[in-house]
Amino acid sequence: MTAANLLRATALGVLLAAPARVAEGQTEVGAQLDLFSSYVWRGLSLTNKPVAQPDLWVSFPAGNASITVGGWANIDVGKYDDPDNDISESGGLSAFNFSEFNPYAEVGFGTGKATLTGGIVGYFYPNDLTDESNGGFNSDINTWEVYGTVGLDVPLAPELSIYYDFDKIKGAYVEGAVSHSVPLGESRTLDLGGAVGLSLGQDVSSDESANFFDDGLTHLDLSAGVPLTAGVFSITPVLHFQISGDEFTKITSPTDESDVKVWGGVSIGWSNAVEEEEAAEPEVEE
Repeated sequence: MTAANLLRATALGVLLAAPARVAEGQTEVGAQLDLFSSYVWRGLSLTNKPVAQPDLWVSFPAGNASITVGGWANIDVGKYDDPDNDISESGGLSAFNFSEFNPYAEVGFGTGKATLTGGIVGYFYPNDLTDESNGGFNSDINTWEVYGTVGLDVPLAPELSIYYDFDKIKGAYVEGAVSHSVPLGESRTLDLGGAVGLSLGQDVSSDESANFFDDGLTHLDLSAGVPLTAGVFSITPVLHFQISGDEFTKITSPTDESDVKVWGGVSIGWSNAVEEEEAAEPEVEE
């Protein structure tokens, strides 16, 4: 994830700083599988070929708040070992390579029209790279972040997130996002989103273990998706169009750069709310 050899995503894409996922008095478990044409994290191309990204989580109530714990991973689907064309988080060691794991925990609660979320996430890279590896990440760049997000239940659903890497990078990343759903007939919507990233101390001048080349604007991401359902599963095809502002986010292959990127795929999700059983009242004998 961190851009040490190449230039640091998850997920978490992904993933993190989501509003509280659980209704009051319910425990919820869920799973999601993202199949994308590439792994783009905070504008950085960490693998520029197809990837699979599973996520498992459980949320449970804690007073007026909810606590979520889970784990997210990146799997490079192919053996991406071409030094001229492939960026590979796994270093091109093998196909279906488990190249990154992100355990995370967060607490979220609502107050008025705002949802506040705070959490911690780890970034772990299990591969043992060799001199023949095509770049890639290993345990030398394992790291941790804390993060906080505030989202508002108002038009365009604005959200502001800040992530601070207190381990390797020792710098902050800030992201602002908006979203809006456009009706498509009676049962479909077109979900539009926009996000802009900002590096505050995650540049190469601050530390050799940098995510970005410079501080300031990293990228602008515009997305469109159409949520669908199939039984108990949600299926969302999504397309991203990115305008890159940092020299590292412009990298699209070991030998090429571009001011724009286009990538996409499909997210398949499932969740189940576990209702708490009410205690049976004792029978009263007459």
